[in-house]
This record gives sequence, structure tokens and C-alpha cells, in this order.
Amino acid sequence: MRMNLVIKIVLSVFCLLAIRASQIQNSWADEGLSNGLSSSQRTAVDDVTHRSDELKAVNHAIWNYAEIGLEETKSSQLLIDKLKQAGFRVKSGVSDMPTAFVASYGSGKPIIGILAEYDALPGLSQKTVAYREPKVEGGAGHACGHSGLGTAALGAALAVKKAIDEHKLKGTIRLYGTPAEETGLGKVYMLLDGQFKDLDIALHWHPSSKTNVHLGSSKALVSVKFTFTGLPAHASVSPESGVSALDAVELMNTGVNFMREHVKEDARMHYVIIDGGGQPNVVPAKATVWYYVRANSHEDLERNYKWVVDIAKGAALMTRTKLKVHVDTDNHELIPNTPLSELIHKKLTAIGPPEFSEEEKQFARRIQQPLIDKFGQDFSVAIDNRIHSLLESKTSTKGSTDVGDISWHIPTGGLRTTCFAAGNPGHSWQNVACIGSSIGDKGILYAAQALAATTVELMENPALVTAAKADFDQRMQKRKYITLIPKGQKPPVKIK
Repeated sequence: MRMNLVIKIVLSVFCLLAIRASQIQNSWADEGLSNGLSSSQRTAVDDVTHRSDELKAVNHAIWNYAEIGLEETKSSQLLIDKLKQAGFRVKSGVSDMPTAFVASYGSGKPIIGILAEYDALPGLSQKTVAYREPKVEGGAGHACGHSGLGTAALGAALAVKKAIDEHKLKGTIRLYGTPAEETGLGKVYMLLDGQFKDLDIALHWHPSSKTNVHLGSSKALVSVKFTFTGLPAHASVSPESGVSALDAVELMNTGVNFMREHVKEDARMHYVIIDGGGQPNVVPAKATVWYYVRANSHEDLERNYKWVVDIAKGAALMTRTKLKVHVDTDNHELIPNTPLSELIHKKLTAIGPPEFSEEEKQFARRIQQPLIDKFGQDFSVAIDNRIHSLLESKTSTKGSTDVGDISWHIPTGGLRTTCFAAGNPGHSWQNVACIGSSIGDKGILYAAQALAATTVELMENPALVTAAKADFDQRMQKRKYITLIPKGQKPPVKIK
């Protein structure tokens, strides 16, 4: 009997140990499943999954609205309505822009801002098909994927709110509705208006043909319009009585084209003539050319811009016209932030990229075919769903963004996720088709999860906020923010 009792006790102990080992193993398995995400971060990530149908519907709605910068009335209102329904405090029409807004939830520090964009590009309307077919002839389209950009920012903000409520997190989540990114306007004028002054961290993202963290920089840009005024006259009967404003525009453009040979290789100058006169038999009394001048640093941009202005003045002297120069906006290059980039990369890795179906890959292959036929491009994959390394992310982009101005004032971190076919060119009909498809939807949800998890960890771990601010302070030591926008100037909103 005693031996049987001992055996029973030993067996019971072994059973208890086995159960405990199983519990530990399951715990480790759960931890592996969550890939190092805390319970509050997991709550946020799961909330995005729970809202997936709702967020897809938002993306498709904004995709269909396809409103250009400063005219995103329906798009911004949809985001505002969703935020108000969720209990966010919303200020709309901020900074003299009807489609700009700031939505807040929570209380106290840190204040984490997520940037939302929702403007489309003119002339790039496209159906979700793998060949060129406009949805609306001559209409706008989301060729930069901003329908998805605003949607993921919304999804992240709502998910952070869920985590704040369930886990009693201290901190404030803000969603900034920033219009007209394609013309570099929204964030700059909101910044000059003080909308970001108490923000601790800014997070942003962008749809892309690959997934990575944005640890590099971008180009500084000034958007400026040169208007020349002359005198009208009959171009054949009395040309000597006319003063051609179009001549001034053409001479200016010629001068800038000769300038290209003598600037740094990173410089860019491109233009469109937005007013060149009415008809050939009238000497144009007014003409306007719109320029984007870019460089890798704002310091270089300032020098190049001054040179372009001097060329314009010379053209006015040569043609005896009067010149008016109007700076619409001025964008600075992005200032990266290593602690934020490392944190975002960890969250992208922890959550893991979505898988794409064979049907989606075949669609992407068809999207790529025109590029293969016309340019002989070689694509190793249809959809690139890898998470690229931080080392690869240090490369600066050749584009510009008004996020750069935020990064000169606040520690800023950003990411990209795969929403397009591999190798899609920027601002293309291919991007419009992809962001409106299930390929885009998957990348949008992934971005929302990564932004939400990053925000929650910043709220949970104040040391990360401190580290990001220290990195920011070090990078800004020899930089001084200078804007080419005249003091007190309002954004160029059309009055209807």
C-alpha cells in the first residue's frame, strides 16, 4: 500500500510538472505567435483585423471619390465621420484649409501623431484592371495610393484607441488630416499655424512596391509660379505695339535649361506652362509658368531657387514685361530618426507581411507587362512581400514630401508597405489599379497594424520617446529651419 502511495505521489508530481511544462511551452508558443508584441499591442493589431472590412470600404470609397488636393471634401469628411463616431475630438477646417483636420483621443503625454493624406492626382483615373482604361475620362486617380494612406492612418488611430481603452494606457493619439500632399501644401501650412507644436512623435507611411522603413531622406522642394505681364496687340497687324508675356516664359525656360549643366547632379527643375495666352493672333499679355525646384538639401535648394529667380528677372528685362513671383509652398528634406526606424522595423517583422494569392500575383504580372513590352524591364517577382533591411532603407528618395517639414520640428518615423506590383513607376495608372484592388487592401491593413503597434509601444515605453528625441536633437544641431513662404501667407485655397 505504502509503495502504491509513493508511486501515486510520484506520478502526481510528474503530472503536475508535465502540465506546468505544457503551460510554459504554450506560453512560449503564444509569445512566438504574437512575436514579441505586448498584450496591448496585440489588442491594437487584432482591432485592425476586426475592422478589415470597414477599412477596405473606406479605401474603396476614397479611391472612388478621387479628389485632388484642397478639394478632398468627401474624403476628409468620411475620415472625420469615422473618427467622431469612435469618440475622437475633431477640429475641422484648420489652418485655413477646409479639408484639413486634427482628431485626438486619450490624455497626457506622450502625444503621438499619425499623418493622413487623401488627395488624388489629376488625369490618372483608372479602373482596377491590368490595362489602361480610365474610370472617368480625364478624371483624377489615386496614382500615389493616398486612398490607402488615409485609410491605414485611420485604422491605426482607431486601433490605438482600442488599446488605450482596454489597457488604460496613458497618452494621446492624434490623427492629422493633411490635404494636398501632392503639391506639398497641407502639412507645411498646418506646421506654420502651430498645429504640431505640442507633438512628441510623428509617424507616417506610404503605399509602395516594397515593404521597408524609411530611414533615408528626400529632396527639398519649392513650388513657385512666375507670372509675366505685357501688352496685347494684333500679332500680325501691329506686333510692334505688343509686349509678349509668353516670350518671357520661353526665355526663362531656356535659361533654366542651360542652368541644368552647372548644378549638382541631385538638383531637379521641372515646369509646366499653365497660362500661355489665348490664341496665336493675339500677343499674349499674360503668361504663367509653374516650377518645382528641388535639391537634396534645403541649403542647396535656396541657392538654386535664387538662381532661377534671377533668370526670370533677366527674361522680364529682355522682354520688357513685368514679373510677379509667388511661392506656393516650400518643402524641406526628411530628417530620419534611428530609434523610431528600428522600432517600426521590429513591429513590421513581429506582425509579418501578408501573403498574396496566385490570382493577385497573376494580376500583378499583367500590370507589369506593358512596362516589359515598352521598356524591356525585367521583374524577378510579381509582388515583393519581403521586409527589406534597415540598411537598404538608408537610401534617399528622389521625390519630395511635406512630411519633411514635420521632421525638422518633431522626431519622425515612417514606413512603406507593399500595395503595388513590383517595379510599378510612381504616379502611374498601374498604382491606381493596385491600390483599389485586394493587393492594396492587404498592404493597407499591414501598415495600419504596424503604425498602431508602434504607437502603443511608444506609450508603454517612455524611454523610446526620450531616445527618439535625443536622436532628433543630435541631427538638428547644425540645421536652422528657413521657409521661402512669405510670413503670414495663407494656403492657395480656391474660393468657390
